Amino acid sequence: MFIRPCYRHKDGKRHAYWALVESYRTAQGPRQRVVSYIGAVHEDEQAEGVESERQEDLFEKPKKRRCIEIDPDGVEVRRCRDFGGVWLGWQLIQRLGLDEFVNHKIARGREEVPWSLMVWVLVLSRLSDASSELYIAEHLYARSAMPELLGIGEEKINDDRLYRALDALLPHKAALEVFLKEKLGSLFEVKYDLLLYDVTSTYFEGEAAGNRQAKRGYSRDHRPDCKQVCIALVVSRSGLPLGYEVFDGNTHDAQTVQQIIDLMENRYGKADRIWVWDRGMVCEENLAFLRQGGRRYIVGTPRSELKAFERELLGQEWMLVREGLEVKLCTRPGHAGETFILCRSADRRQKERAIHERFEKRIEEGLEKIERACGRQRLTPVKVAQRVGRLLGQNTRAAGLFQIEVQTQPDGGARLVWSKKEAWRRWAQLSEGCYLLRSNIADWSAEELWSAYIQLTEAENAFRIHKSDLSIRPIWHQKTERVQAHILVCFLAYVLWKALGQMCKQAGLGDEPRRVFDELGHIRLVDVVMPATDGRTFTRRCITRPSDHQLILLERLKLSLPNQLKITDCSEDF
Repeated sequence: MFIRPCYRHKDGKRHAYWALVESYRTAQGPRQRVVSYIGAVHEDEQAEGVESERQEDLFEKPKKRRCIEIDPDGVEVRRCRDFGGVWLGWQLIQRLGLDEFVNHKIARGREEVPWSLMVWVLVLSRLSDASSELYIAEHLYARSAMPELLGIGEEKINDDRLYRALDALLPHKAALEVFLKEKLGSLFEVKYDLLLYDVTSTYFEGEAAGNRQAKRGYSRDHRPDCKQVCIALVVSRSGLPLGYEVFDGNTHDAQTVQQIIDLMENRYGKADRIWVWDRGMVCEENLAFLRQGGRRYIVGTPRSELKAFERELLGQEWMLVREGLEVKLCTRPGHAGETFILCRSADRRQKERAIHERFEKRIEEGLEKIERACGRQRLTPVKVAQRVGRLLGQNTRAAGLFQIEVQTQPDGGARLVWSKKEAWRRWAQLSEGCYLLRSNIADWSAEELWSAYIQLTEAENAFRIHKSDLSIRPIWHQKTERVQAHILVCFLAYVLWKALGQMCKQAGLGDEPRRVFDELGHIRLVDVVMPATDGRTFTRRCITRPSDHQLILLERLKLSLPNQLKITDCSEDF
């Protein structure tokens, strides 16, 4: 669910409010409906025990200390800086207790600026405007309110200090993960009974010659030309993270499973948890490892496994989970103690059928083109076979439909003979929209097993946030430890993102914090310069008054903006 800003006109005035909107699927396609409308917190709600500080109080005028005559024609607004985003991030850091934890872990030495504070420059910059350390030092820090929030002057920020802050943070990765697991669990009542596990990759710009983990492998970013590292992430059913590990860039997904499970169990204990991952990590060795340890699992299976359930696909007794989705429990000889769950999605069937038809048309047109070329000129069989192979490689989803033979003519030329395999088409039509799950949980229904597995989208969404909102890619660092520290900073920014999401959920603002963060990010910090008639100049460092929509969000999240910030670099303040 997400929120949408709205206005209405009543009694000649325009009133702001939010609509909480839910997306859902229908037979006609995706639709949206308004779940509720969100406005300001009223006095009757406060009387019922809703703890919320009225935002009108945030901008009360301070008590007058003396009367000074100001020249209104000379009033200026200077140094408009970004405030809302970094302030919100700092509030989240303090609410999670991360500032005190990091300050305790990173011992103070002879450095002029504590590394524990420099760490938050990196994290807040990643959350509000993801960029490089050099850009932070030269541009971003000065145009934000971080100097006022953190108490570090602009002249003390440079890329060397930021790099050394990365080095200071990395040794405390494991302790941070344990602390966050307990803190998030207590604040938001998170249950870690279902662990969602997924792997992604992120690539480097440059040779990364000094990084022992930078290797070429299967790239999820479609950059096979670049070296990469693989990131394995474990999250709860609500997307809150337990931890992550960085692997060599050529590591297969299945090779990470046992190491991650051992790591999580050594760190958090071996509890009665259920592991969920997709078909890319499934192999009999990993499943045997889970069963030997008495662990429970729900995993996807390779598409080729569907062939063993052709009779079940043709049969009846499907259970309707929701509109357009059916499931069925099945067993398989030789797999005692395991349950297989057949799933059939109408939306997925429509999508896969369109893909097959599109690729079939492309291959057919390509083969006809090659046939015409063979008729116009004498092409060697090797040349024709290469063209056919390239055509099939570009349209793999329908390549199995075609039976193709390249014949050699008496003159040394080639003749192309092809036909379509109807048996392949019948199987494709039967299996379109179907996928198979397997589990060793015996006391759950098919619907419960499917519902647990589908929450794997939370892990996929975590990587999407890392790559889009937090810009974890590409990586410009070259050293192994700096790369790992860069990923740790992105991980901490993701924790703040998800913490805000949980706060939004508790406040009835949906479960998508992106809109809330963007809306509050428009709040600015400005210096108001006021010349007096006696020749003196007074400056107030003020925060712009929130809009009506921003006020509603602040009320719901129980956050209070400061009225003004202390000035240490101006001639006189009042």
